[in-house]
Amino acid sequence: MKIHELNFLHLFHVSAVLVLVAYTFFAFAGPAETRKRVLMITGIASVLVLLTGVRMWQGVFAFQASAWIFIKLGCWLGLSALTGLAYRKREQANTLMIVALVLAITALAMVYLKPFTS
Repeated sequence: MKIHELNFLHLFHVSAVLVLVAYTFFAFAGPAETRKRVLMITGIASVLVLLTGVRMWQGVFAFQASAWIFIKLGCWLGLSALTGLAYRKREQANTLMIVALVLAITALAMVYLKPFTS
């Protein structure tokens, strides 16, 4: 993978993650009439996170299985599901926000620390 492609994918990936996390937190406080638009935006951002992440995994690590990658995939799946839950479970907003924060920090830690690699 060329460095320009990797830099573009990395920038696009991080931008999509920021949009996903930001709109997920917006969903916890946003009015109910914003549900359709927010779910659409987070859905698109989630797909972009997945596609750019898988391409970087393929290009940099040649699909080498590593626990930190699967933990990141789990965090992505959890963050993607939280937006819909934010509109349905308003009474649990504080708990779900903590879960979202823990998932985002865990995913970030997996990227920079890369534990479980040999």
